[in-house]
Amino acid sequence: MATTSPVTFLKETQDELKKVKWPTRQEIIRLTSVVIIISTIVGIFLGSMDYLLTKLTEILIK
Repeated sequence: MATTSPVTFLKETQDELKKVKWPTRQEIIRLTSVVIIISTIVGIFLGSMDYLLTKLTEILIK
């Protein structure tokens, strides 16, 4: 097992981070909007299903 000094590790990490293609501000805004919209739709769907199944259960139990 080879050990690496912390300084070497930090230099290698910095080199790797330079290779990363970081998203533009516009891409971040667009993708964040997509996540928020999809999360809202899924939340509404799950909330609706929960409400409907609860009412159905109440009707069946009474």
